Amino acid sequence: MRKISIFASNSIEMKKIIGLFAFMFLLIGCDDGDLTIETIDFEDVTADNCTENNIVYKIKENEILLIEIPPESYLNQVTPLNDPRQIVISTTNKVIYRSYNGTVTEDNVCATIQPITPTVTEQWVATSGTIQITTTAVVVPNTSLTSGNATRITGYNHNIVFKNVTFDKPTGEQFFETYIFGSYVTPVTPLPFGFDDEVEKCSSGNTVYNISGSESLVLNLDNTFFPAASGTQTALISATNKVTYTLFNAGGLTSDNFCTTPAPITPAASQIWIAEDGVTATSGIIEVVTTTLGTQFLHTIHLKKVTFTRNGSEFYLGDDYIYGSFIQ
Repeated sequence: MRKISIFASNSIEMKKIIGLFAFMFLLIGCDDGDLTIETIDFEDVTADNCTENNIVYKIKENEILLIEIPPESYLNQVTPLNDPRQIVISTTNKVIYRSYNGTVTEDNVCATIQPITPTVTEQWVATSGTIQITTTAVVVPNTSLTSGNATRITGYNHNIVFKNVTFDKPTGEQFFETYIFGSYVTPVTPLPFGFDDEVEKCSSGNTVYNISGSESLVLNLDNTFFPAASGTQTALISATNKVTYTLFNAGGLTSDNFCTTPAPITPAASQIWIAEDGVTATSGIIEVVTTTLGTQFLHTIHLKKVTFTRNGSEFYLGDDYIYGSFIQ
């Protein structure tokens, strides 16, 4: 009986020791100051940028994830399929994660003199890896046009992913084979398309043009168009029937910009959009309705189901865009 009592006593003491260690471990695990962050997630947070520098950042309560790379990395140009832009992480191409001891604002990223509080409690600095950026156009309905189903481009969405990135952090290194930063949108001013319905025709050739401020919409057509007879004729946009939209860097456009060769070098074009070739009974159709006005003829031009493209971006002019009329 005495041996059993000693064994029971020793067992109780051992349980007390184990329990004490378990309690201490629990206390240590619950101390927020000693928590080690193993992963970070900003994928669903909206990205913003600093106007003072080249930083694009995401804020989530007391955390910030920022990228500092040249602004041309966010070029407003669609990237080819499966061929994103590649930026190698370095001491100049930076990716940094920070956690703070309080809620942070953009001043904690963008301000030249940053606020004293909150203060940084942990920082990760990317030391290697690649930033991949896939860019697509943000296309929305163009309600300013009455041509039906027209669209316009309001910006470009840059989907950012880190590949094989290694962060240097206080407790060592953290590696991600693929880390999704998410989207960053750069806005653009939509093309104005402020044309009226009065167009002009060059005195020679079959070029017609419409001007509004610093923009033009020009048709270079073959000689079968604009007959001296009433009726309707159609043709597809093609190498011989071209439709071009141009945005210039200044106004002051005249007939010389479209009817003389060579054309004046000023104002210079800032954007040139080319209409896609047409498909029979489907898209890219030029329609001219001609009516008799005494000894003259009124030609009214429709552009039907026309799509314009530039550097991989595209917008739809609408199901039936009335280009305008002229008398010949």
